[in-house]
Amino acid sequence: MERSPIDIRPYESSDYDASRALCVELAEHHRLIYDSPGIGGDDPGAWWDGLLESSVRIGSWVAVEGGTVIGLAGLQTTDEEGVEVEPIIVSTAARGRGVGRLLMERLIIESLERGFGSLSVRSVARNTGALAAWPAMGFTTVGLVEVFKVLEESETEWRPGVVIDGMSFDH
Repeated sequence: MERSPIDIRPYESSDYDASRALCVELAEHHRLIYDSPGIGGDDPGAWWDGLLESSVRIGSWVAVEGGTVIGLAGLQTTDEEGVEVEPIIVSTAARGRGVGRLLMERLIIESLERGFGSLSVRSVARNTGALAAWPAMGFTTVGLVEVFKVLEESETEWRPGVVIDGMSFDH
């Protein structure tokens, strides 16, 4: 059976429920890879509500196949020269089919057309599927690295394995 073509189009208010559900799905993925059921809190979809209301949000786009939203991506400003991808989510059922690449290609075009000098994307350190995709799309420069000190015990078991310029970090 041949699949329907994937259309990338601007987010519309009618996409709200599907987009919020994708945010919940992303939180579930993070809960799984970190073995931490508290990630995203009691209502992980509320994150989408916050993004929609954010003053730095430029816009959002959805990937649609056969009338169903299967992916979501957005842009927000970081400063006068840069823009950041926030979020980029592909439904579990659609992963590995190039949906994320199509969304990212749209965000790159949108960023260029708006005259931004850089586009950044972030992933949690254990989301190796996403991390593996970035270099193939030209994201090869590391700019900001976020590190933190765990101050109290948590349910997350941190793993060694990230090395940057010879320095080791847990993730």
